[in-house]
Amino acid sequence: MFVIQNTAEAVKSYFFERLNTFFSEREISTFYKESVKKRMNFSDSDLLLQKDIRFSESDLLYFRSVVKRLQNQEPFQYIIGETFFYDLVIRCDERALIPRPETEELVEWIVESVGKNEMLEVLDVCTGSGCIALAIKSILKSSNVSATDISSEALALAKKNAMLLSLDVHFLQDNALVDDADIFTENSFDLIVSNPPYIPMKEKETMEKNVVDFEPHLALFVADESPLVFYKAIAEKALRLLKSDSLIFFELHESFAEKTKELVIALGFDEVEIKLDLQGKSRMLKAKKK
Repeated sequence: MFVIQNTAEAVKSYFFERLNTFFSEREISTFYKESVKKRMNFSDSDLLLQKDIRFSESDLLYFRSVVKRLQNQEPFQYIIGETFFYDLVIRCDERALIPRPETEELVEWIVESVGKNEMLEVLDVCTGSGCIALAIKSILKSSNVSATDISSEALALAKKNAMLLSLDVHFLQDNALVDDADIFTENSFDLIVSNPPYIPMKEKETMEKNVVDFEPHLALFVADESPLVFYKAIAEKALRLLKSDSLIFFELHESFAEKTKELVIALGFDEVEIKLDLQGKSRMLKAKKK
């Protein structure tokens, strides 16, 4: 066996010995704790109380698999199959992007802007795992939330998340770059949000292996010559679908924040605002349909 003993201390040491050249001590400690919690169905308090636990051979094989996949730089969220997003457990795998902290900040800005007691018609474009739509529905419980994505695989994952969370979101397959007038009625939404693909292909070479090799390129990249293609298409669609004085929110590429702002102003939006994330990067935009 790859560990001398089947104790928690032996497994923890195995994680540190095999991963110390890849990750920080803090990261490895998190990987170990979350792997044990996931495998054994432990809470944080269970983990503290079960220090003398003995793992089965099946458990040990699971932990070895986790370590090997981490050595291969596979995202930890894909390995354990879930992540936390806005106090929700979101299942995630290679069918959709891993929800990011900055996207949580976008949801928080939306909630702050509209209030928690509003009853709204909401549309999330390029929904992926469904994390934005589901987070909004979990807070704005009286609102009707719809979400679209071009990927049938991503939509299957989003629907599973909605089912597991018991949240009623209406998911539809749609190409964000095509204005399908027959899907939604004009002037029917109070709020549209999107975290679309926005990374130029030329940036792929400088990105982390765990992103480029595992997360879906369809949801990440755009052509170098048209980095704002999704923002333009979605904003134009929003002009038709939003009610007057209603809002659109985007997650942004920090390098194209000002150009995206200029774009939505040129299209006719008003009160355009860019917001910095907690890292000080220009990552969010809000605008109002006149």
